[in-house]
Amino acid sequence: MEKVTRSGFVTLIGRPNVGKSTLMNHLIGQKIAITSSKPQTTRNKIQTVYTDERGQVIFLDTPGIHKAQNKLGEFMVKIARDSLDEVDLIMWLVEPSTFIGAGERSIIEQLRSTKTPVILVINKIDTVKKEVVASAIEAYKNEYDFAEIIPVSASKKTNTDELMRQVFNYLPYGPLYYDEDTVTDQPERDIVGELIREKSLRLLGEEVPHGIAVLIDSMKERHGEKYDFEEKPTYDVEATIICERESHKGIIIGKQGSMLKKIGTQARKDAEKLLDCNMNLKLWVKVKKDWRDSDSDMKNYGYYEKKDR
Repeated sequence: MEKVTRSGFVTLIGRPNVGKSTLMNHLIGQKIAITSSKPQTTRNKIQTVYTDERGQVIFLDTPGIHKAQNKLGEFMVKIARDSLDEVDLIMWLVEPSTFIGAGERSIIEQLRSTKTPVILVINKIDTVKKEVVASAIEAYKNEYDFAEIIPVSASKKTNTDELMRQVFNYLPYGPLYYDEDTVTDQPERDIVGELIREKSLRLLGEEVPHGIAVLIDSMKERHGEKYDFEEKPTYDVEATIICERESHKGIIIGKQGSMLKKIGTQARKDAEKLLDCNMNLKLWVKVKKDWRDSDSDMKNYGYYEKKDR
């Protein structure tokens, strides 16, 4: 008798910096999406896969929904909004507060136009008292008819097992979309580029990161005469960090190249761990003024709509 499983697509939406990427990384048990304390860290739709005996969940981590200030911002918001009708289940992440602002109300209005079931995930419950969480649940319950309301802490991994149990409950029965060992459909070069951007976000000041992109110029596997295919592969990677101003270029490079070296070292270590490889990473910095308002530049740097299904 063939095993019956559930499988489907689940999108994570929410305002910037509510912990979507942190939660997704925890749920799949591996870091795929980059994280930082800065808003709008996620710029594109990142697809990851979780498989166990119950079936398979394909998570779509989307950019935070915010008021766009440029074409890149408009692209990010469109990616997030379009995902609502492409999936079997929506997970909306909010912070534990009774204040429901204009941003949250805008999301509620968008949810009213979809028939997709919505699980409200109240994240960061480790940062407030239980009474505050209870009040937040009541406040949101009065605003929308959610399929479930589940309080969690993505960083502390609190109540995430219950969240996954409910996710499977709302998925349809069906075959697996991916092999059981698949964790993401992200190409390796995209993963490396995102890790470089993550380290830049974490190490640089407040103004610079919003104006940077990362372009992987080349990523080649090294094959020697005595190459042992049982050993870890070695990649030679050349990448360029794009920024919008000459003054930003100097900050990214740092005194005698110290900042650029630090970014490269941290990104290389994470990439080697994630891709189970050895890596020789070389970084350059290039200025491209106002690239976030250029359709052609955005496309060159990977910010364009990609069809998944």
